[in-house]
Amino acid sequence: MVAKGGNDMELSRIATERRNERSFHIDELSAIEMVKLINDEDKKVALAVEQVLEQIAAAVEVIAAQLRQGGRLVYSGCGTSGRLGVLDAAECPPTYSTAPEMVVGIIAGGERAMFQAVEGTEDNRELGAEDLKAIDFNAKDVLVGIAASGRTPYVLGAMEYARSLGAHVLAVTCCAGSEADCLADIGIAPAPGPEVVTGSTRMKSGTAEKMVLNMLSTGAMIQLGKVYGNLMVDVKPANEKLIQRCISIVQSATGIERAAAVATLERCEYRPKTAIIMILLQVDETRAAEILEENKGHIGAAVRKGKAEEVAGCV
Repeated sequence: MVAKGGNDMELSRIATERRNERSFHIDELSAIEMVKLINDEDKKVALAVEQVLEQIAAAVEVIAAQLRQGGRLVYSGCGTSGRLGVLDAAECPPTYSTAPEMVVGIIAGGERAMFQAVEGTEDNRELGAEDLKAIDFNAKDVLVGIAASGRTPYVLGAMEYARSLGAHVLAVTCCAGSEADCLADIGIAPAPGPEVVTGSTRMKSGTAEKMVLNMLSTGAMIQLGKVYGNLMVDVKPANEKLIQRCISIVQSATGIERAAAVATLERCEYRPKTAIIMILLQVDETRAAEILEENKGHIGAAVRKGKAEEVAGCV
Protein backbone atom coordinates (compact mmCIF):
# COMPACT_ATOMS: atom_id res chain seq x y z
CA MET A 1 0.00 0.00 0.00
CA VAL A 2 2.87 2.38 0.75
CA ALA A 3 4.44 1.72 -2.64
CA LYS A 4 1.13 2.38 -4.37
CA GLY A 5 0.74 5.69 -2.55
CA GLY A 6 4.25 6.67 -3.62
CA ASN A 7 3.37 6.04 -7.24
CA ASP A 8 0.24 8.16 -6.89
CA MET A 9 2.31 11.04 -5.55
CA GLU A 10 4.69 10.72 -8.47
CA LEU A 11 1.82 10.70 -11.00
CA SER A 12 0.44 13.92 -9.56
CA ARG A 13 3.60 15.72 -10.67
CA ILE A 14 3.35 14.55 -14.30
CA ALA A 15 1.74 17.05 -16.69
CA THR A 16 -0.32 14.42 -18.48
CA GLU A 17 -1.76 13.15 -15.19
CA ARG A 18 -2.87 16.46 -13.66
CA ARG A 19 -6.54 17.28 -13.21
CA ASN A 20 -8.10 19.76 -15.62
CA GLU A 21 -9.92 22.47 -13.66
CA ARG A 22 -12.27 23.15 -16.58
CA SER A 23 -13.68 19.63 -16.49
CA PHE A 24 -14.09 19.15 -12.72
CA HIS A 25 -17.85 18.76 -13.24
CA ILE A 26 -17.96 17.21 -16.71
CA ASP A 27 -20.10 14.38 -15.37
CA GLU A 28 -22.85 16.90 -14.62
CA LEU A 29 -22.95 18.43 -18.11
CA SER A 30 -25.42 17.75 -20.91
CA ALA A 31 -24.10 15.91 -23.95
CA ILE A 32 -23.73 19.11 -25.99
CA GLU A 33 -21.98 20.92 -23.12
CA MET A 34 -19.68 17.94 -22.70
CA VAL A 35 -18.59 17.72 -26.33
CA LYS A 36 -18.15 21.49 -26.57
CA LEU A 37 -15.76 21.30 -23.61
CA ILE A 38 -13.84 18.43 -25.21
CA ASN A 39 -13.67 20.35 -28.49
CA ASP A 40 -12.42 23.49 -26.75
CA GLU A 41 -9.65 21.48 -25.12
CA ASP A 42 -8.77 19.78 -28.43
CA LYS A 43 -8.26 23.22 -29.99
CA LYS A 44 -5.23 23.64 -27.75
CA VAL A 45 -3.40 20.70 -29.30
CA ALA A 46 -2.34 22.32 -32.58
CA LEU A 47 -1.11 25.38 -30.71
CA ALA A 48 0.96 23.15 -28.45
CA VAL A 49 2.49 21.38 -31.45
CA GLU A 50 3.28 24.78 -32.99
CA GLN A 51 5.64 25.45 -30.09
CA VAL A 52 7.89 22.49 -31.02
CA LEU A 53 8.09 22.91 -34.80
CA GLU A 54 11.84 23.55 -34.74
CA GLN A 55 12.45 20.22 -33.03
CA ILE A 56 10.12 18.47 -35.45
CA ALA A 57 11.93 19.99 -38.44
CA ALA A 58 15.30 18.91 -37.08
CA ALA A 59 13.94 15.39 -36.58
CA VAL A 60 12.60 15.29 -40.15
CA GLU A 61 16.06 16.10 -41.50
CA VAL A 62 17.67 13.36 -39.40
CA ILE A 63 15.10 10.78 -40.49
CA ALA A 64 15.37 11.67 -44.19
CA ALA A 65 19.18 11.54 -44.06
CA GLN A 66 19.18 8.09 -42.50
CA LEU A 67 16.53 6.73 -44.86
CA ARG A 68 18.66 7.89 -47.80
CA GLN A 69 21.50 5.76 -46.41
CA GLY A 70 19.33 2.67 -46.21
CA GLY A 71 18.35 3.07 -42.58
CA ARG A 72 14.89 2.60 -41.14
CA LEU A 73 12.49 4.74 -39.15
CA VAL A 74 11.42 2.72 -36.12
CA TYR A 75 8.72 3.72 -33.67
CA SER A 76 8.59 2.21 -30.17
CA GLY A 77 5.69 2.72 -27.80
CA CYS A 78 3.09 1.19 -25.50
CA GLY A 79 -0.70 1.39 -25.50
CA THR A 80 -2.07 4.38 -27.41
CA SER A 81 1.42 5.66 -28.19
CA GLY A 82 2.47 2.30 -29.60
CA ARG A 83 -0.69 2.00 -31.67
CA LEU A 84 -0.10 5.44 -33.16
CA GLY A 85 3.41 4.41 -34.19
CA VAL A 86 2.15 1.21 -35.79
CA LEU A 87 -0.58 3.17 -37.60
CA ASP A 88 1.88 5.69 -39.01
CA ALA A 89 4.20 2.92 -40.16
CA ALA A 90 1.38 0.93 -41.75
CA GLU A 91 0.22 3.90 -43.81
CA CYS A 92 3.59 4.62 -45.45
CA PRO A 93 3.70 1.74 -47.99
CA PRO A 94 0.31 2.43 -49.64
CA THR A 95 0.81 6.21 -49.54
CA TYR A 96 4.45 6.48 -50.58
CA SER A 97 5.32 3.04 -52.02
CA THR A 98 7.89 2.46 -49.30
CA ALA A 99 9.14 -1.03 -48.58
CA PRO A 100 7.32 -2.45 -45.52
CA GLU A 101 10.59 -2.55 -43.61
CA MET A 102 11.46 1.13 -44.16
CA VAL A 103 9.08 2.45 -41.47
CA VAL A 104 8.44 0.05 -38.61
CA GLY A 105 6.09 0.35 -35.66
CA ILE A 106 6.78 -1.70 -32.55
CA ILE A 107 4.23 -1.90 -29.73
CA ALA A 108 4.89 -3.50 -26.36
CA GLY A 109 3.04 -6.80 -26.29
CA GLY A 110 3.18 -7.33 -30.04
CA GLU A 111 0.32 -7.58 -32.52
CA ARG A 112 -2.21 -8.62 -29.87
CA ALA A 113 -1.60 -5.33 -28.06
CA MET A 114 -2.98 -3.44 -31.06
CA PHE A 115 -6.46 -4.72 -30.21
CA GLN A 116 -6.29 -5.66 -26.55
CA ALA A 117 -4.35 -4.19 -23.63
CA VAL A 118 -1.40 -6.42 -22.68
CA GLU A 119 -0.76 -5.42 -19.09
CA GLY A 120 2.73 -5.39 -17.67
CA THR A 121 4.74 -5.15 -20.87
CA GLU A 122 5.15 -1.38 -20.64
CA ASP A 123 6.97 -1.80 -17.32
CA ASN A 124 9.58 -4.13 -18.85
CA ARG A 125 12.67 -2.07 -19.71
CA GLU A 126 14.56 -5.09 -21.06
CA LEU A 127 11.71 -5.99 -23.41
CA GLY A 128 12.04 -2.64 -25.17
CA ALA A 129 15.62 -3.51 -26.08
CA GLU A 130 14.78 -7.12 -26.95
CA ASP A 131 12.11 -6.06 -29.42
CA LEU A 132 14.66 -3.88 -31.22
CA LYS A 133 17.13 -6.74 -31.33
CA ALA A 134 14.43 -8.92 -32.88
CA ILE A 135 14.31 -6.64 -35.95
CA ASP A 136 18.11 -6.29 -36.12
CA PHE A 137 17.99 -2.60 -35.25
CA ASN A 138 21.33 -0.99 -36.10
CA ALA A 139 23.25 2.28 -36.11
CA LYS A 140 21.84 3.38 -39.50
CA ASP A 141 18.28 3.29 -38.16
CA VAL A 142 16.42 6.05 -36.33
CA LEU A 143 14.43 5.25 -33.20
CA VAL A 144 11.47 7.37 -32.14
CA GLY A 145 10.39 6.59 -28.60
CA ILE A 146 6.75 7.57 -28.07
CA ALA A 147 5.41 7.98 -24.54
CA ALA A 148 2.99 10.68 -23.40
CA SER A 149 4.45 10.79 -19.90
CA GLY A 150 8.02 10.34 -21.11
CA ARG A 151 8.75 7.80 -18.40
CA THR A 152 7.55 4.43 -19.77
CA PRO A 153 10.22 1.78 -18.95
CA TYR A 154 9.67 -0.22 -22.16
CA VAL A 155 10.32 2.86 -24.30
CA LEU A 156 13.27 3.99 -22.19
CA GLY A 157 14.84 0.55 -22.57
CA ALA A 158 14.48 0.74 -26.34
CA MET A 159 15.99 4.23 -26.40
CA GLU A 160 18.94 3.19 -24.26
CA TYR A 161 19.65 0.22 -26.50
CA ALA A 162 19.48 2.35 -29.65
CA ARG A 163 21.88 4.87 -28.11
CA SER A 164 24.30 2.09 -27.22
CA LEU A 165 24.53 1.26 -30.93
CA GLY A 166 25.20 4.86 -31.91
CA ALA A 167 21.84 5.27 -33.65
CA HIS A 168 19.90 8.52 -33.75
CA VAL A 169 17.31 8.55 -30.95
CA LEU A 170 14.28 10.84 -30.95
CA ALA A 171 11.44 11.16 -28.45
CA VAL A 172 7.82 12.21 -28.82
CA THR A 173 6.27 12.95 -25.43
CA CYS A 174 3.95 15.49 -23.85
CA CYS A 175 6.25 16.16 -20.90
CA ALA A 176 9.26 18.40 -21.52
CA GLY A 177 12.16 17.47 -19.27
CA SER A 178 10.98 13.89 -18.81
CA GLU A 179 13.45 11.01 -18.83
CA ALA A 180 12.65 10.16 -22.45
CA ASP A 181 12.87 13.81 -23.50
CA CYS A 182 16.30 14.13 -21.88
CA LEU A 183 17.55 10.79 -23.21
CA ALA A 184 16.80 11.71 -26.83
CA ASP A 185 19.09 13.47 -29.29
CA ILE A 186 16.01 15.49 -30.21
CA GLY A 187 13.12 15.65 -27.78
CA ILE A 188 9.74 16.70 -29.16
CA ALA A 189 7.42 17.54 -26.28
CA PRO A 190 4.25 19.51 -27.07
CA ALA A 191 2.30 20.48 -23.95
CA PRO A 192 -1.45 20.34 -24.68
CA GLY A 193 -2.28 20.46 -20.97
CA PRO A 194 -4.26 18.17 -18.65
CA GLU A 195 -6.80 15.83 -20.19
CA VAL A 196 -10.55 16.40 -19.92
CA VAL A 197 -10.71 13.00 -18.22
CA THR A 198 -7.71 12.88 -15.92
CA GLY A 199 -4.92 10.67 -17.24
CA SER A 200 -6.80 9.64 -20.40
CA THR A 201 -3.82 10.33 -22.65
CA ARG A 202 -5.52 8.82 -25.68
CA MET A 203 -7.24 12.20 -25.93
CA LYS A 204 -5.21 15.44 -26.23
CA SER A 205 -1.83 13.78 -25.71
CA GLY A 206 -2.62 11.11 -28.28
CA THR A 207 -3.80 13.74 -30.76
CA ALA A 208 -0.60 15.73 -30.26
CA GLU A 209 1.51 12.60 -30.80
CA LYS A 210 -0.44 11.74 -33.96
CA MET A 211 0.11 15.24 -35.34
CA VAL A 212 3.84 15.02 -34.68
CA LEU A 213 4.17 11.55 -36.24
CA ASN A 214 2.28 12.76 -39.32
CA MET A 215 4.86 15.52 -39.72
CA LEU A 216 7.84 13.24 -39.14
CA SER A 217 6.93 10.64 -41.76
CA THR A 218 5.35 13.05 -44.24
CA GLY A 219 8.23 15.50 -43.98
CA ALA A 220 10.78 12.76 -44.50
CA MET A 221 8.91 11.38 -47.52
CA ILE A 222 8.72 14.85 -49.07
CA GLN A 223 12.47 15.24 -48.65
CA LEU A 224 12.96 11.84 -50.29
CA GLY A 225 11.14 13.07 -53.41
CA LYS A 226 7.89 11.20 -52.89
CA VAL A 227 5.85 14.39 -53.29
CA TYR A 228 5.79 16.73 -56.31
CA GLY A 229 4.11 20.04 -55.61
CA ASN A 230 1.60 18.73 -53.12
CA LEU A 231 0.89 15.50 -55.04
CA MET A 232 1.84 12.11 -53.54
CA VAL A 233 3.41 10.88 -56.73
CA ASP A 234 4.72 7.57 -55.36
CA VAL A 235 1.28 6.16 -54.60
CA LYS A 236 0.74 2.48 -55.45
CA PRO A 237 -2.24 1.59 -57.69
CA ALA A 238 -3.32 -1.16 -55.28
CA ASN A 239 -7.08 -0.77 -55.78
CA GLU A 240 -9.57 1.02 -58.03
CA LYS A 241 -9.57 4.19 -55.92
CA LEU A 242 -5.78 4.39 -56.06
CA ILE A 243 -5.74 3.70 -59.80
CA GLN A 244 -8.04 6.67 -60.27
CA ARG A 245 -5.83 8.71 -57.95
CA CYS A 246 -2.80 7.88 -60.10
CA ILE A 247 -4.63 9.16 -63.15
CA SER A 248 -5.72 12.33 -61.35
CA ILE A 249 -2.18 12.94 -60.07
CA VAL A 250 -0.67 12.68 -63.56
CA GLN A 251 -3.33 14.98 -64.98
CA SER A 252 -2.80 17.55 -62.22
CA ALA A 253 0.98 17.48 -62.58
CA THR A 254 1.05 17.75 -66.36
CA GLY A 255 -2.22 19.36 -67.45
CA ILE A 256 -2.96 16.64 -70.04
CA GLU A 257 -6.30 15.03 -70.79
CA ARG A 258 -7.42 11.91 -68.96
CA ALA A 259 -7.04 9.61 -71.96
CA ALA A 260 -3.42 10.68 -72.48
CA ALA A 261 -2.69 10.23 -68.78
CA VAL A 262 -4.13 6.71 -68.83
CA ALA A 263 -2.19 5.80 -71.97
CA THR A 264 1.08 7.00 -70.46
CA LEU A 265 0.47 5.23 -67.16
CA GLU A 266 -0.27 1.99 -69.02
CA ARG A 267 3.13 2.25 -70.73
CA CYS A 268 4.97 2.53 -67.40
CA GLU A 269 2.99 0.09 -65.25
CA TYR A 270 1.04 2.84 -63.53
CA ARG A 271 4.00 4.57 -61.90
CA PRO A 272 2.94 8.23 -61.63
CA LYS A 273 6.47 9.61 -61.17
CA THR A 274 7.69 7.92 -64.33
CA ALA A 275 4.59 8.98 -66.26
CA ILE A 276 5.00 12.61 -65.22
CA ILE A 277 8.64 12.70 -66.36
CA MET A 278 7.69 11.01 -69.64
CA ILE A 279 5.12 13.70 -70.34
CA LEU A 280 6.92 16.80 -69.08
CA LEU A 281 10.31 15.96 -70.62
CA GLN A 282 8.98 14.07 -73.66
CA VAL A 283 11.04 10.91 -73.08
CA ASP A 284 10.24 7.21 -73.09
CA GLU A 285 9.78 5.02 -70.03
CA THR A 286 13.40 3.85 -69.88
CA ARG A 287 14.85 7.35 -70.08
CA ALA A 288 12.30 8.65 -67.56
CA ALA A 289 13.42 6.01 -65.05
CA GLU A 290 17.05 6.98 -65.65
CA ILE A 291 16.29 10.66 -65.12
CA LEU A 292 14.55 9.91 -61.84
CA GLU A 293 17.53 7.85 -60.72
CA GLU A 294 19.92 10.66 -61.64
CA ASN A 295 17.86 13.08 -59.55
CA LYS A 296 17.37 10.74 -56.59
CA GLY A 297 13.66 10.44 -57.27
CA HIS A 298 12.89 14.17 -57.17
CA ILE A 299 10.58 15.14 -60.02
CA GLY A 300 11.00 18.88 -59.38
CA ALA A 301 14.78 18.70 -59.65
CA ALA A 302 14.57 16.52 -62.74
CA VAL A 303 12.15 18.88 -64.51
CA ARG A 304 14.16 21.98 -63.63
CA LYS A 305 17.34 20.35 -64.86
CA GLY A 306 15.66 19.11 -68.03
CA LYS A 307 14.20 22.54 -68.83
CA ALA A 308 17.55 24.21 -68.19
CA GLU A 309 19.30 21.80 -70.56
CA GLU A 310 16.62 22.43 -73.17
CA VAL A 311 17.12 26.19 -72.92
CA ALA A 312 20.92 25.81 -73.05
CA GLY A 313 20.60 23.68 -76.17
CA CYS A 314 18.61 26.40 -77.89
CA VAL A 315 21.13 29.17 -77.17
